[in-house]
Amino acid sequence: MTDSLPGDPRDALIRAQAEQLGEQERRLAAQAEQIATLEAMVADLREQLAAAERAGSRNSGNSSMPPSSDDLPGRKPPRKQRRAAERAEKKKKRGKQPGSPGASMTWEVPDRTEDHYPEGSCSCGRDLADAEDLGVTRSFQQEEIPAAPAERVQHDLHEARCACGRARVAARPAGVPDSALSAGPRLRALVVYLVIFQHVPVERCRHLIADVTGAVVSDGFIHSCLARAASLAAEVVALIRALITASAVAGFDETTLRSGPAGEKKYVHGAFTEEYSAFWLGARSLDAMEDAGILPGFAGIVVSDRYQNYFNPRWKHIAGNQACLAHLLRDFEDCAESYPGIIWPAQAQRALRGMIHAWHAALEQGLPAIPADALKPLEHEFRHAVLAGLASVPRVPGPKNSTKQRPGRDLLEFCRDRRDDVLRFTTDTSIWPTNNISEQGVRPMKTRQKISGRLASDDVTQDRLDIRSYIDTARKHGKNAMDVLHSLMLGRPWRPPWRPPAQAFSP
Repeated sequence: MTDSLPGDPRDALIRAQAEQLGEQERRLAAQAEQIATLEAMVADLREQLAAAERAGSRNSGNSSMPPSSDDLPGRKPPRKQRRAAERAEKKKKRGKQPGSPGASMTWEVPDRTEDHYPEGSCSCGRDLADAEDLGVTRSFQQEEIPAAPAERVQHDLHEARCACGRARVAARPAGVPDSALSAGPRLRALVVYLVIFQHVPVERCRHLIADVTGAVVSDGFIHSCLARAASLAAEVVALIRALITASAVAGFDETTLRSGPAGEKKYVHGAFTEEYSAFWLGARSLDAMEDAGILPGFAGIVVSDRYQNYFNPRWKHIAGNQACLAHLLRDFEDCAESYPGIIWPAQAQRALRGMIHAWHAALEQGLPAIPADALKPLEHEFRHAVLAGLASVPRVPGPKNSTKQRPGRDLLEFCRDRRDDVLRFTTDTSIWPTNNISEQGVRPMKTRQKISGRLASDDVTQDRLDIRSYIDTARKHGKNAMDVLHSLMLGRPWRPPWRPPAQAFSP
């Protein structure tokens, strides 16, 4: 048997180095894995930051956000507004600005005159009450409101006997319920006016009425006034919706509203013409829009933003759509801010503004459409701006309804695929190029929410929307809000007449 030879010391060294190399490779692999994880995390954080910066840059100048959101903390106002503010800081002086509407008082025949005579004693010691009146030296007029303390009116119903022997009792006046004690119709109208039209919260309404009139009312009384007004206005609201359904052109818009249990998002939908306004509460869905009862039977032109539900084939009777150019201008402004230095957003905006200007000019001249010589170059510029945008903003591959596209891609495809719905107003001046009438109509809902917050009941919210439909429609016909509410509380609600609009709404 041969004795084993001692191992070569170099073998141990090689094994040690191999182990070191293996450990180093494992560390490098772990490091590479950690770097890949960190890079993915950084990419995700960059994406989140970009989304947050984009969300923070949204305002009423480059999106469909309302102007009331421009003053939220951390949000930039629109570029146009910022530039105007910068110019105003340099040029603006105190007081009324040139071109702004003003109000001035004029000397008029007074409703009453109060005479004032010197009082006290003369320097000679005689009482000025015995002094000779030498006439008026100076006169001053003031615009004043009379003190309006609530009156306690008692209605006594007399009985009279005719010569034939029959006795008759006077009928209760309108607005006087069959109750020994009640509040008058004008006080109830004031309650509804303050809560619905001026957005005064219920508790503050109660204090305001007590401070101004001396009448003491309860929260329950205020709620009963709102319910009563909604009940009396129900038939008028139904008539308003029917009149809008029969209109040739109507604007539609919606806005979020906090109503019902916390955590639920509701929408106020609105339909508007130059003569009528209608509001209803629901979800942002086709079923909710159908339940309102206007779009299913509407056979005119729908003016709206690009929300897909307004372009749904469910509305079988509509004559066509008109996309709001104010929304498109804001969307192209978003493209200009998202892609600095590119030209096509400004070209599209210039063309759209030119078409709006041409529409106004044609309307003033009584023309049925924009003249071809004015329209053709603007159409050409807009079409080429859209084509240039489509070439520079390629579509992200994937399913159409679930793949998020780059800013502006969906806008450009809409302008390409729905060209007629963008330019329909150019061939008919009775169609509005913007939906400003609807945006102005739903904006007070956001004001009310900011002041009063959430309403706990959907039914109560709908009552308030119905009253608002009644008031806004009356004001469009030149009626005083307090007067029509007083008539409503007397049981004689004002009813809107049907008359075709004399001219198109001017945005």
